[in-house]
Formats: sequence, structure tokens, C-alpha cells
Amino acid sequence: MTSGASPYRPRVLDRELDELLPALPAIALDGAKGVGKTETARQRARTVHALDEPGAVEIAGADPVRLLAGEPPVLIDEWQRYPQSWDLVRRSVDEDRSGGRFLLTGSATPRDPGTHSGAGRIVRLRMRPMTLSERGIGSPTVSLRALLGGDRGSVGGSSDARLEQYVDELCASGFPGLRGVGGRALGAQLDGYLDRMIDRDFPDAGRTIRNPAGLRRWLTAYAAATSTTTTFDAIRDAATPGDTGKAAKTTTSFFRDTLERLWILDPLPAWLPTRHHLRRLGHGSKHHLADPALAVRLLGVDQGALLDSPAAGSPRARDATLLGQLFESLVTLDVRVYAQAAEAKVGHLRTQGGEHEIDLIVQRRDHSVVALEVKLSQTVGSSDVRHLLWLRDRMGEDLLDAAVITTGSEAYRRQDGIAVIPAALLGP
Repeated sequence: MTSGASPYRPRVLDRELDELLPALPAIALDGAKGVGKTETARQRARTVHALDEPGAVEIAGADPVRLLAGEPPVLIDEWQRYPQSWDLVRRSVDEDRSGGRFLLTGSATPRDPGTHSGAGRIVRLRMRPMTLSERGIGSPTVSLRALLGGDRGSVGGSSDARLEQYVDELCASGFPGLRGVGGRALGAQLDGYLDRMIDRDFPDAGRTIRNPAGLRRWLTAYAAATSTTTTFDAIRDAATPGDTGKAAKTTTSFFRDTLERLWILDPLPAWLPTRHHLRRLGHGSKHHLADPALAVRLLGVDQGALLDSPAAGSPRARDATLLGQLFESLVTLDVRVYAQAAEAKVGHLRTQGGEHEIDLIVQRRDHSVVALEVKLSQTVGSSDVRHLLWLRDRMGEDLLDAAVITTGSEAYRRQDGIAVIPAALLGP
């Protein structure tokens, strides 16, 4: 999936690269295929070594040093196809630490344990599919970075985006090369993406799939668990219902490991506070795929299956639980991109008994946090903010701000201090 001759769409990551590249000798962009790593890196590279071109790996093996040659910044695209390139760059950086020398892009993490981590030499940045703001859905009026500033000031702005448009975006995908593709053609592209991942990317990563159909069933069960902490045993059971033909745990662990190396799985870790005695917190990650559109396609649903359009009145969810999970995944994608730009980390909070859950906890380096709830609703009531108020009571000033992300039209701050922000109005 490539963007071809389409104009380059600016990404949030561009700002990070503009800030970091002049000062750092080497930066690696990690992420699933199709998220736009190569196009973003090419905006800055003056020399490109594309290792996915025919014969490129053989040429590199015969003369590895040529990968370092050329006017900087030098881009080594799909570096994992020749893992030795990582160590070549690392050693070159040891000799010359001047900024702006190398960019590396990779769609998989090699299994080879001999590859040095690159710590202190190569800085790694994660690139994810396009956020709503990068897709041009609305004009953000509320900055996550500002929320992390903790002044709890007023929030405002109006959005034309409605539930139907959010559902459209769930199905449309944030892969840049698929923007503008719709209908049956989009479905075929997403199916092709999943097929290539199984048929080509697994073997390229050194993993042999003996049961492609089993992997597809497991991925579908994982997609059904989007935005939940469902156990992997339950996902395995859902992928192989009944007592016969159940995949072994070693097989499903193999699936998980490889899919994470290919950046297809993007689990959201549990938030574990270091300064506050919040007891009995769950440790399980929330399940997310790299792009919610992949979950939509795996589950075999579309706009018509997700929304009911009555003869009179606004469309409403056919399956509010599933659509709520998918909408949360879309918002989570946005928040993770914006948080990375603000040098913050994202997790989720859930007490072991499920008494309290908060969808997204964005943490600064000083361990202060912004707490976000995601609601598939245009309005926010007292029941929607009770977990946020509970956390504020326990964290005090260390809770910098709290907000509910909705499908509504107006951004505002409630009398209790909780902000209400339409998803299309949240930006970096």
C-alpha cells in the first residue's frame, strides 16, 4: 500500500522528527506496514537505500558498507530485511555522533538476538496509522499537550463530525495509501493486507505458518476483544469453539509474538502508579490492533452493520457494545500518537474487581497524569464521570486534568471540572 503520486499528508510525527533529527545521529521509525514510515522518512532523506527492492539485500550482503554511503540523512528502508544494517549504523554512530546522519524504517523486529539494541545510538519512534486530525476530520481545538500542562483552563470548539462520520472512519482505515478508497475496493485492499501479512510477512520474519486459517480465526477472535482485557485463553477458546481442534497455547503464543513483532498487535498496557497507593489494580493489557479498520474487516462488519438508520431521527448503533469498543480503539490510536509527541506514556486503569475503570491514563515523566474516558455518546451525565472523580479524590493535584471523549458536537468543561471533548476536536 503506497500513496503513489498523492500529495504528502503531514503527520504529527513530522514535528518530532523536525525537533530530534538535527540533534540525533540516527532515528528508527517502527510500525506496521502501510502506516507511512517510508514516505515520512523520504521527506527528509537525501540518500535512500531501499532493501525491499529486488536484489537489494544481496547487494548489501556483498558490500555492506555501501548502506552507509551517500549524502545524509541516509535512509535505510525496511532495514530488518538485512538485520546487520542496524549494527552497521550503530558502529558508524560510535565513530561520529553528529546529528541528522541516519533514518531507518522497519516493519518488523528481527528475532536475531545478535542485533544490538542500539541504546544510546539509535533512537526509536513508533509510527501509527493516521489520527482523525491527520485525516482532516475536523480542526482540533483542544490540545493533549495543554491538558498535560495542568492549568485546567476552559476548553471550547464545535465539531460537525457525527456518529456516522466516526463509523465511516472506523471502516475507512488510517493507512495513508487507502485514503480515498471506498466500498468493495477498500474491503479488497484490507483483505489483501491481511493475506499478505500471513502469506509473506510471517515467512519474511522467519516464521512458518502451518495453519493460516487458524491464524485468521485467532486474529478475528482478538479483533472481537478490542478495547477489553479478555484473557488470551478466552480468545483462544473463541477462535476454536468446542473441544476438538483447539490450538495449543504454544501456537497462539507464537501468533502473538510474531504479530507484535510485525506491529500488528498494539496492546495498551495497564497503568501502574508509582506514587499513589491505589490498591488491587489489574495488570492485563487492553487489546488493540494497529488500525481499527483491520478489526472491522476481520469481524465482517461495515457501516450498515454497525449503524441502524431509522426512517426518522439520527442513526444509532445496532450493537452499542461492539461499536463502543471500536470507537474507543479509534480514540486510543489518536491519544497514543498525541501523547508520544508530548513525551508522555499511555495506559489504562482497571481495579481487579472491575469496580473502577478508566480507559486512558496519559502519564508525564513526573508521574502526573491526565485521565480520559471514552463514551459512544453525544451527551455526558454524572454516571459517565464517576470513575474520573474517584481518581481525582485519590490523586489530588497529581491528576492534571480529566476529560470524557465523545461523539458530541461541543467541547466544554462541566461544573465539576471534568472536560467534555468531541473526538474530532482533540489534537496534539
